[in-house]
Amino acid sequence: MNNLQKATFAGGCFWCIEAAFNKLKGVKSAISGYIDGDLPNPTYKDICTGQSGYAEAVAIEFDASMIDYETLLKIFFTVHDPTQVNKQGYDVGTQYRSAIYYHSDSQKHLAKRMIEDLNQQKIWPLPIATTVAHASQFYSAESEHQLYAVNNPNQPYCQLIINPKLEKLKSAFQDYIK
Repeated sequence: MNNLQKATFAGGCFWCIEAAFNKLKGVKSAISGYIDGDLPNPTYKDICTGQSGYAEAVAIEFDASMIDYETLLKIFFTVHDPTQVNKQGYDVGTQYRSAIYYHSDSQKHLAKRMIEDLNQQKIWPLPIATTVAHASQFYSAESEHQLYAVNNPNQPYCQLIINPKLEKLKSAFQDYIK
């Protein structure tokens, strides 16, 4: 039986989201790329203008018998600030928006329900700004953006921004770490 499913998340810089999801048991791949714009075959340079319409995102392929979509959503909401509009920390622009791109009605309903539940719990001082939209064409980012934290562990961005997110992930979801 094939339990492979897809999930696509945008939560600021794709380096951070990709690094987190690639650490999880059951995640077969997490690919940095671009989604939700109109320009054919976008590049990182196109995205950085903030005018392309695209979000930096991560396309995930996961084994649902090892980790379910609801757990992936919980992790997504843990490793970024979903109350920020078009930014995460020092990364500012529409390409850094928080969004869930669903691949099925089930994913859509789970995402919307989780946002409602989290808003009711008032975990953050502001309401969740994460949008929920149907997954459109996804374009993989250039090779230098794949496994960025693994390939650039001494880069200051990795040490100051990505590593604290990974520590938070390990603390909150230790049973799911590879």
